[in-house]
Amino acid sequence: MQKNSSEKRKDNEPPFAVSKKGMRFHHLGIPTNEPKPNEKYLEQYKFYVSGFDTSEFGIEWMRFEEGSPVSEIIQKVPHIAFEVDDLNKAIEGKQLIGEVCSPSKGVKTAMILENGAPVEFLEFEKDL
Repeated sequence: MQKNSSEKRKDNEPPFAVSKKGMRFHHLGIPTNEPKPNEKYLEQYKFYVSGFDTSEFGIEWMRFEEGSPVSEIIQKVPHIAFEVDDLNKAIEGKQLIGEVCSPSKGVKTAMILENGAPVEFLEFEKDL
């Protein structure tokens, strides 16, 4: 569903991604330069991630090494992430940042640029 200029949500309504597309909030990713407790290193992306597994609200910290292949906007601007049932459908017609990838077994992700900010979509294999 493509929103048009006449389609605007009211202040008391959730974003269309939730109310009309059925996406589910997954996490908020925040870039940082400070080491955090219990960081996990993702070698293929040259960055550390932490906090997601312990945050009540799904806050994830990301600390990037120099030379990380991750897009500069993702390294500098926080992103919101949604779980989707069909990743290909979610990214259809959207401006991709990088490629669709699989950072861990049973997970496919893609990042798009929406209104100047990165948005991540995650699709999980159901039979793991």
